[in-house]
Amino acid sequence: MRKRILVILGHPSNHSFCAALAGAYLASARSAGHEVRELRLGQLAFDPILHQGYRQVQPLEADLVAAQEAISWAQHLVFAYPIWWGGAPALLKGFVDRVFLPGYAFKYRPGKAFPAQLLSGRTAQLLVTMDTPPWYFRWVYRMPGIHQLRKTTLEFCGVKPVSVASFGPLLGSTDANRERWLAQARALASTLA
Repeated sequence: MRKRILVILGHPSNHSFCAALAGAYLASARSAGHEVRELRLGQLAFDPILHQGYRQVQPLEADLVAAQEAISWAQHLVFAYPIWWGGAPALLKGFVDRVFLPGYAFKYRPGKAFPAQLLSGRTAQLLVTMDTPPWYFRWVYRMPGIHQLRKTTLEFCGVKPVSVASFGPLLGSTDANRERWLAQARALASTLA
C-alpha cells in the first residue's frame, strides 16, 4: 500500500551519518512506490526557542507553517537524529517545542486527564545514532533520548506505533558497519506496509 512519508533530519548537518540514514530511507521508500517529502531542520529558518512557553502565542515562521502542513499531510513520520548527552539535539527539541503545539498536535479537554490526540492515524519510525553501544543506552541509561520523542511527544499526540532502530556505536565504526546500518534503513523503508 502506497503511503505518504515525511522524513525529518534532526541533525543540523547535511553531511552527518544521520543524513545518510535519512537519505537511504527516503530513496528506498521512493523506490518502493511511496510518496516522500523531506525536512532538513538545519536548513529551516526558525527560532527554536519557545520564548513565553504556552502563555503567549509565538507566531510561526513560514518554514514551521510548512512543517506543520507536511506533518498533517504525512501518514508516516521518520525522524533521523543523534543522541547527544542522552537526548535529542537542541535543534530537534526546539522544532518539537515550536511545531507540536496545543491545538495542532494535541488539545486539552476540560475534566479529562489526557488531551485529545490530534495526530492520531499516523505511524513513525525513529532512526537514532549514538556513540554509546545501543544495549548500554537501553539497559543502563534507559533510553531518555528515545523515550522523549517516542512516548512523551509522538505517542502523546496520537502517533502510534513508533518503531525505533538504533545505530551505534558510531565512534570507531567501520565502513562495513555503516553500510550494514544503511542497508537496515533501506530495508525498513522497503518493507513498510
